[in-house]
Amino acid sequence: MTMENKKVKIYSTPTCVWCRATKDFLTEHNVPFEDINVASDAVAREYMFKRTGQMGVPVIEIGNDIIIGFNEERISELLGIS
Repeated sequence: MTMENKKVKIYSTPTCVWCRATKDFLTEHNVPFEDINVASDAVAREYMFKRTGQMGVPVIEIGNDIIIGFNEERISELLGIS
């Protein structure tokens, strides 16, 4: 599956350096993503917690896959970035 048909969402907070690193990495590789601020969106924060058991950010959702934290190798693997 190529990145064109994988929806990317990042659950993040404005002050998180690893969230910023993730967004910068995706932007550098021209990967569109939806940035969800869990500091201000309680519904999204609850969804993220129920889905992952994590309160830490970033949580990256690529299609049906979940990545906890900024993991460049795993993101690249799931999106076919070389």
